[in-house]
Order: sequence, then C-alpha cells, then structure tokens
Amino acid sequence: MTKSSSNHQAVSKPLPRRTCVACRQTKAKKDLIRVVRTPRGEIEIDETGRKDGRGAYICATRECMNKAMKGSHLEHTLKSSITGENREKLVRYFRDFSEGA
Repeated sequence: MTKSSSNHQAVSKPLPRRTCVACRQTKAKKDLIRVVRTPRGEIEIDETGRKDGRGAYICATRECMNKAMKGSHLEHTLKSSITGENREKLVRYFRDFSEGA
C-alpha cells in the first residue's frame, strides 16, 4: 500500500488580539503597547510583550495614551495604583513614542 500524496496547506496561526484599555477597540497584539505590573509591583513598558506580570494594552496613538493616563483605565486593568514616579516614566515614554512616529 502506498501513501497518497496530499496537498498540505500551511495553516497560519491567528494573530493574538488584545483590547485597548482606552478606546476598547480590539487590535492585533503587535499593534498595541503593553504596560505591565511586574510581580514585584513595578509598572513598566513591555516592549517584548513577554514580561511576567499583569498586562494592559494601549493603542499607539496620542489620544489613547492620553486617555489611558488621565482616567483610571490603566490602574483598573493593572489592579494597581500608579505612583507619581511610574506615571512620569509612562508619560515620558508615550511622549517620546508619539514624537518618533
């Protein structure tokens, strides 16, 4: 008995999708900025998308970044308050990011 040759089509995995905490739109994970609360309680930008901790996603737009920082959307999603120092780091990152775009 011979094996029949079959046409195996490459099955691509669907791209992971996440929801922006500011505008609530679902987008591809790679198109969003991830902010993470690490197991030690620090709030950081996760450029790799793989850091341990609780994550929140924000669109890479000035409007979403501002909205996420103004309200409690980010703190609610991260289940943590954001200290003044962490808030400054995030604001600086978002400002630099939007200026570079």
